[in-house]
Amino acid sequence: MWCRRLMCLLEVPGWLSGSTGHRSPWLPCYRRTGFAAAARWHHTAPETLKCAWQLHGDHLELRYANTLMRFDFVWLRDHCRSASCYNAKTNQRSLDTASVDLAIKPKAVRVDETTLFLTWPDGHVTRYGLEWLVRNSYEGQKQQVMHPRILWNAEIYRQAQVPSVDCRSFLETDEGLKEFLQNFLLYGIAFVENVTPTKEDTEILAERISLIRETIYGRMWYFTSDFSRGDTAYTKLALDRHTDTTYFQEPCGIQVFHCLKHEGTGGRTLLVDGFYAAEQVLQQAPEQFELLSKVPLKHEYVENVGECHNHMIGVGPVLNVYPWNNELYLIRYNNYDRAVINTVPYDVVHRWYAAHRTLTAELRRPENELWVKLKPGKALFVDNWRVLHGREAFTGYRQLCGCYLTRDDVLNTARLLGLQA
Repeated sequence: MWCRRLMCLLEVPGWLSGSTGHRSPWLPCYRRTGFAAAARWHHTAPETLKCAWQLHGDHLELRYANTLMRFDFVWLRDHCRSASCYNAKTNQRSLDTASVDLAIKPKAVRVDETTLFLTWPDGHVTRYGLEWLVRNSYEGQKQQVMHPRILWNAEIYRQAQVPSVDCRSFLETDEGLKEFLQNFLLYGIAFVENVTPTKEDTEILAERISLIRETIYGRMWYFTSDFSRGDTAYTKLALDRHTDTTYFQEPCGIQVFHCLKHEGTGGRTLLVDGFYAAEQVLQQAPEQFELLSKVPLKHEYVENVGECHNHMIGVGPVLNVYPWNNELYLIRYNNYDRAVINTVPYDVVHRWYAAHRTLTAELRRPENELWVKLKPGKALFVDNWRVLHGREAFTGYRQLCGCYLTRDDVLNTARLLGLQA
């Protein structure tokens, strides 16, 4: 899925200029020296070849657990976990990285069945567990997924029968909170039932998992069709699928919706898994996926309504991926708020439009649309970095309340409960 590479980035041509032979800026250039060519493999147990290593001129090469790893000597000194270099109580580095000689090289290397031992020129000894090295090496990280997910379209989500969590269980038990967060992390959406339909009770709900992120819209907001803000959302019109606050440098991570009242018709909420759609693009047109992950765009919010005067600009590609494993972690998609495209040269912009059209077609496939009728007592949490939302037009008086949550705090709560986040 996201952990496989689009292509060998070392061989990717320059994406903007169309030139060839440019090395990817994300990957290190491993230098081979004459000394390295002459080096030979050392084994901890020749009969099993469980672990083997070679000392090169500027790095150590280590093979363990079916992973071939390369470690720069400065990196090996910098990450030493000895008491004089690392404070285990605070989990913080004590070593002054700037004091490490950039030409440093270990004086001696030894490996047993579980541990790598390095002796440095000053006599200091660094010890690394081999399993720790696999987890923390570049090569190991490249094979791992940071955030496990289940990608879905409407049918996949319905068949999964993901349960809502009762409000009391959510607020009063770790089990209920953990179940909710596991659903949220896997699917990017999660529901809490039997919530008292007030702004105050919705606020208590949100604070269970995170600090509330105060923005230009305030802390907790009421949402009606009174056009009190300079945004299409404050009308009765339909809203196409989008992510919120694309015009922030860091878009809000989680959005909470709770319908307090609706006296009328229509107004269903639309949810689309943006990562599922992006995966289809990756499978069908990997070069377009790559373009969408590299072309920077501006999104803009200009507001002059009543006492609200704002001019926000956020910059970033539509698809944001971790460069070491191409795992998608954020989609910034909002055709309403996309600003003038003036950050892309003319010979790339047409290809970008084609790639954007491909992604849009996937996002608009009817089979990818999950329609939900929000009602009083049922709160919806949406991963704004992943799931796009919209709504159909409605009649009558419709009032929602909600807020944005800080993503770091939600993930922190999940990790403290033992979840991978």
